[in-house]
Amino acid sequence: MKNESPAVDPSISDLLHKRTRPLLSYEFFPPKSEKGMNALQEAIEGLLNSSPDFVTVTYGAGGSTRNLTFEIAALLRRFRYGPVMPHLTCVGNSAEELNAIADQIHAEGYRNIMTLRGDPPKGQENFETAAGGLDCARDLAKLLKARHSDFCLGVAAYPEGHPESRGASEDMDYLKSKVDAGASFITTQLFLENHHYYRFVERCEKAGIEIPILPGIMPALSLAQIKRITAMCGATLPNPLAEKLVSAGDDAEAAMNSGILWCTEQIIDLLKHDVPGIHLYILNQIRPAMAYQLAQTFIEMTGKGDAS
Repeated sequence: MKNESPAVDPSISDLLHKRTRPLLSYEFFPPKSEKGMNALQEAIEGLLNSSPDFVTVTYGAGGSTRNLTFEIAALLRRFRYGPVMPHLTCVGNSAEELNAIADQIHAEGYRNIMTLRGDPPKGQENFETAAGGLDCARDLAKLLKARHSDFCLGVAAYPEGHPESRGASEDMDYLKSKVDAGASFITTQLFLENHHYYRFVERCEKAGIEIPILPGIMPALSLAQIKRITAMCGATLPNPLAEKLVSAGDDAEAAMNSGILWCTEQIIDLLKHDVPGIHLYILNQIRPAMAYQLAQTFIEMTGKGDAS
């Protein structure tokens, strides 16, 4: 019997350009334990009916979850999610190895890659270029487009500035270089106040960046969690949100509800401004994704742009 060729995913760039409404996407990550895998499976099954337009799968710090990333991508496909966008980083691979990975991704029908430099492996403070490897996402984008020109590449951006950047101008110049290298769209790191996103989009437009910029949104599930994340990515934790989480004390349910409500209000405002999409960092849980559904319901019932 002749083996069937794998289905080829549509380009997310095409989805963005043909959209009649903001797209919805989720980010999943490879878990590190059996308990985490069970939670992921539950989230995958539970979120299917929410019909995201595409989903992404992270690569893990230091490229530590490469095989698991592609296993989860295949699992998402089996559940009829799609297109599925695996992340790929520069960490730990030579250019020759990255070309081989690109060939594998392409052969399996994936046509969308989130293209990142990547974080250092655990216990390593600074990024180190692998022997014969690449040291930035711009060069990875160039490699991928040279290898397979039909790849649709997403790249990351930091509305409040990359923690390693020496300034806003340098940050924007580098982002523009990633776009020029072949990126089709940008997904932002999380922000907790929408004015950071709107000002960032304005700066991008002035810099001549014309591709879609998807706002990345992450619900605060606890004070400790959101403090850790904002410290890592240089985002600001607004005092009103911090106060709500402090008031929740040891009540995990109350803290999560406060974070989801805050996220819902963000999404309502973003949808009002006709952003190209909403990318949700759902942390492999069903509850965070409720923010989008709550926002949509509020808009449909009231036609208003704020939840106050």
